[in-house]
Amino acid sequence: MACFLVPMTEAIVMTVVQKVAEKKEGTKAVRVTSEDGCKMEKMPFSKKLGWLNKLLWGGSALLAFEHLWHGEVVPFFPFLTAAKEGPEAVSEMLGEMGTVGVSMAALITAVWVVMLIVSKALEKKALKLQTAE
Repeated sequence: MACFLVPMTEAIVMTVVQKVAEKKEGTKAVRVTSEDGCKMEKMPFSKKLGWLNKLLWGGSALLAFEHLWHGEVVPFFPFLTAAKEGPEAVSEMLGEMGTVGVSMAALITAVWVVMLIVSKALEKKALKLQTAE
């Protein structure tokens, strides 16, 4: 019914966090020099936050469209059909948001964390390859 609102809320918050991070660090790659003098560019964290935002916004948009397609979301107030059907429907909607919505947002964030781990491993591998040359 409204499970897409949870990842959408996370997307809104993380977009603000990304904008703040971009202002602090800039969007250009950071040049890192290892102990033996090899140079490499390290991707800024704000760009990695952009990956999370794209995952969250894309998933939320797709789910919102799916809910619109099935008539659970309407383009007029109160927008969610469960909100006008009564307290039982609202209770069911909040339960779905608490279970399905939170689990979807957590899964998307977990996928992003795996992407961060892979990215860090690739950066380390590139640095080792540079040092070997």
